[in-house]
Amino acid sequence: MQNTLKDKNYNFFLNFFRSEASSGILLLACSIIAILAINSDFGPSYNEFLHKSLTIGYKEVSISMSIGHWINDGLMAIFFFVVGMEIKKEILIGELKSIKTTILPIAAAIAGMIVPSVIYAISNYNQPTIHGFGVPMATDIAFALGIISLAGKKAPKGIVVFLTALAIVDDLGAIIVIALFYSSELSWIYLLISAAIVCLLILANKLKVKAPAVFIMMGVILWFTVHKSGIHSTFAGVLLGMTIPGSRDEQEFEKSMLHRLETAISPWSSYLIMPLFALANAGVAISTNSISTIMATPVSIGIILGLFLGKQLGIFGISALLVKLKIAELPTGVNNKHLYGASILGGIGFTMSIFVSSLSFSDEAILSTAKMSIMVASLLSAIFGLLIFNLIKTEPEEASID
Repeated sequence: MQNTLKDKNYNFFLNFFRSEASSGILLLACSIIAILAINSDFGPSYNEFLHKSLTIGYKEVSISMSIGHWINDGLMAIFFFVVGMEIKKEILIGELKSIKTTILPIAAAIAGMIVPSVIYAISNYNQPTIHGFGVPMATDIAFALGIISLAGKKAPKGIVVFLTALAIVDDLGAIIVIALFYSSELSWIYLLISAAIVCLLILANKLKVKAPAVFIMMGVILWFTVHKSGIHSTFAGVLLGMTIPGSRDEQEFEKSMLHRLETAISPWSSYLIMPLFALANAGVAISTNSISTIMATPVSIGIILGLFLGKQLGIFGISALLVKLKIAELPTGVNNKHLYGASILGGIGFTMSIFVSSLSFSDEAILSTAKMSIMVASLLSAIFGLLIFNLIKTEPEEASID
């Protein structure tokens, strides 16, 4: 009897971590814990712990940051390393391997970044907070895929693949924006050293170096030099991910270092790094005053309208136009309603938007407003996106926009 109970518990956890919604559910749980902690008597101690200084290294070759910054700059570099590998995988054997299959998600991702940022910029015109235009550009791939999985059979495989490809391109766009607009004063010496390390990584790829340790060691050094250069250190993770050896042949890809590393590190990224990020960043003090100002500031208006309306206008608008002009076509089994539902889910910015907001705003009050606005917009996008999918009939419909 006891063994049967243990088996059932084991199977429950196994099935949970195998499900597409699991990482999103875990992120949500950690975010709720962070909010409860910040708004409890434990709040000051929670903040004090995150601001504790931690030094790694020795003398000149060392970095001192708060625990919160180590999570955002250090652990998040590993997350972006996985993102870099996912982007390369999609380019080699996935949805981004040919122009025909890439036009729609790439165009949708670009429009889904531009429209929200324009809405935010209009809302914050002539305001010092205009620097936060990158906040509503991001899509949280874990949450978006977690929510769409709840739609079950009403979300065909084609729309899930579309949303995945879109979110990956969106992540790439967010990385470029972070590197260009959210970096500190540049050190050209460290930039040149970083460029030299990237060249060595590319050379190691071309020489078919088979030892992952070589790439990982150079990646750690690259993270250090990129951090010292003034560019946000997470950019090093993407560069490393893009240089890991892979293959365009699907059978060969299964044996490649890219596949092995992505398979090994991805669960740690989803079930440890991102939950830690949520615990460190999702906490926001909630009061009657903070709730009343949520729709009274340019920052909150720009973020909520940008994520909830801007994303769906950009993604659905450009997709409908390209399909209408026969420049692109919808995936098999996908119709207008599926596309519109996915467009709304693109507005789930959550952890990615919170990450960009932490780079955009140094003022704690503005940062708290931004975080709360992101949560409101992400919640609206999740609810209405799932509602659209639930309203879809399961009978096959014509996969075109008339």
